[in-house]
Amino acid sequence: EEKEKDTNSESLVTNFSNIYASDLLPTRNSEELTDQFLLEVVDILLNYIKKTYDEKSKVLDFHHPHQLLEGLEGFSLELHDQPEPLEQILVDCRDTLKYGVKTGHPRYFNQLSSGLDIVGLAGEWLTATANTNMFTYEIAPLFIVMEEILLKKMYEMVGWKETEADGIFSPGGTISNLYSVLVARYKRFPEIKTKGMQALPHIAMFVSEHSHYSVKKAAAVLGIGTDNVITVKCDERGKMIPSDLEAKILQAKSQEHIPLYVSATAGTTVYGAFDPLDNIADICEKYGLWMHVDAAWGGGLLMSRKHSFKLNGIERANSVTWNPHKLMGVPLQCSAFLVCEKGLLQACNQMCAGYLFQPDKQYDTTYDTGDKTIQCGRHVDVFKLWLMWKAKGTRGFEILINKTLELAEYLYKKLNSRENFQLVFDAEPELTNVCFWYIPPSLRRIPNGPEREKLLHQVAPKIKVRMIEEGTTMVSYQPHGDKVNFFRMVFSNPATRKLDVDFLLEEIERLGKDL
Repeated sequence: EEKEKDTNSESLVTNFSNIYASDLLPTRNSEELTDQFLLEVVDILLNYIKKTYDEKSKVLDFHHPHQLLEGLEGFSLELHDQPEPLEQILVDCRDTLKYGVKTGHPRYFNQLSSGLDIVGLAGEWLTATANTNMFTYEIAPLFIVMEEILLKKMYEMVGWKETEADGIFSPGGTISNLYSVLVARYKRFPEIKTKGMQALPHIAMFVSEHSHYSVKKAAAVLGIGTDNVITVKCDERGKMIPSDLEAKILQAKSQEHIPLYVSATAGTTVYGAFDPLDNIADICEKYGLWMHVDAAWGGGLLMSRKHSFKLNGIERANSVTWNPHKLMGVPLQCSAFLVCEKGLLQACNQMCAGYLFQPDKQYDTTYDTGDKTIQCGRHVDVFKLWLMWKAKGTRGFEILINKTLELAEYLYKKLNSRENFQLVFDAEPELTNVCFWYIPPSLRRIPNGPEREKLLHQVAPKIKVRMIEEGTTMVSYQPHGDKVNFFRMVFSNPATRKLDVDFLLEEIERLGKDL
C-alpha cells in the first residue's frame, strides 16, 4: 500500500496534463494537488534564482515584440475561452521567467532598482498570500502597525520628531512626488479641495535642470500646468545653483505669480548629484516656499554613517520622497512619502467614506490610514521592508550601501586609467552613478568638434544593441543637456562584485572596438 501511495504521489509531481485550476483549492479534497502544483512553482522559482546569481548565465534572452506576439516554442501569449491544463500553466511560468530580464543578475546595471534580496522575496510571497488591503486596520492590522513603525524609523533618520511627522507608502516615487505637490498646494490654499482650480492664483513651482520628470508630471496631473514649473540652472556636477533659484523666485514674483514650491534632489537620476539642501532651505524660509526633497534615489544614504552627510539639510524640508526599492535593494515597489506636519495628509485627502471609515469601530480608528491617501485600494509594500530590516538591521543596510559606493569609486578609478574611456565630468561619484563615454579607436584620431560629437553620439546606442542581443550585461545610456549619448552606470545590487565591473568594461570594448 505504501509503495502504491508513493507511486501515485510521484505521478502527481510530474503529470499535470489532465489537471486544471478548478482542481485546486478551494475545491474539496484538493489539498494534495495544490501542494504538488505549488511545489512545482517553487521549483521553477528556485531554478530561476540560481540562474540569476550565476554570472555565466545571460542577463536576458532577447526577442523582439513581434516574436513574443507570434509565440515561442510552445509559449503563447494568446488567451482562450477554454481553460488550459496546469502542465501548460507551469510551462508558461517557466517561460515567462526565461524570456524576461534577470534584474537580480550581478551584471544588470540598467536601472536604479536592481538585485534580488531573498528575505525581501520571502516577504513579497507572504504579502501575496495574505492578499489584503492597506486602507483599514480592520483588515490589515499587522501591516498597518508595521507601516507606522517603519515610518517612525524613517522620520528619525531624516531628523524629524515622530510626534510631528506623518507619511504613507505609495506606488513609487512619482506618486510620492505628486503627494508633495498636493499637500504643499493644500497647505497654502486649503480651499482648492472644495472650490477647485478657480480658487487658485497663478502659482509657480521650481525644479532643477537635473530633477526627475515626475514633478512636472505632478503639475500636469494636478492642473497646475508644466509651463508653471520653472527650471533652475545646475552647475557642471548637476547640483542646483541657489543664486539662480532665488533669481527665478524674484522673477516669478515680479510677474505677479505666487512662488509655492521647490523640489530639491538628493541623488539625481543621471549624475547622482545632491543639491545643496541647506542653502535651498534658507531661500525657501526667506520667501515662504514649501521645500520638498526628492530623495527617491539617494535617501538610502541616510542609513550610512559614512555618507549621510551628503543629505545635510534634509531635516529642514517640509516633505521627502524616499524609495527603499532603490539603493536599499527592497523588491519593487516600495516608496515612502514623508511630511513634517501631522494631520496634513488626512486633511488634504479625507473623504470620510461611510462604508470603510466608520467612526464607531471598537478600535482606535486613527489607524485606518486609507483616508490619508489618494488611493482606495493600496498594496502592502511594507512587509518586505520590515522583514528585511529585521533580517539585516540598520547596520546591515549600511554595509550594503557602503559597498555599492565602493564599487562606484572602483569603476571611476578604472575609467580614469583607461585611454579608451572618458568620464562625462571628472569628479568622484557622490552616489553610485558613474557616467562615461567609450571612445572607439576610429574616433581617437578625429579632433574634438561637431563631426566627432555626431559619431560619438551613435556609439553607445550601437553597443547597447549588441549588448542586448548577446544578453551578457545591461547598462543604460542617454544624452543629457549638451552632452551626446553616454553610458550611465549605477550600482544597487548586492550580488555585484569588482570582477563584474571589469567584465562590463571589457564587454563594452569588445562590442564597440570596430565602430
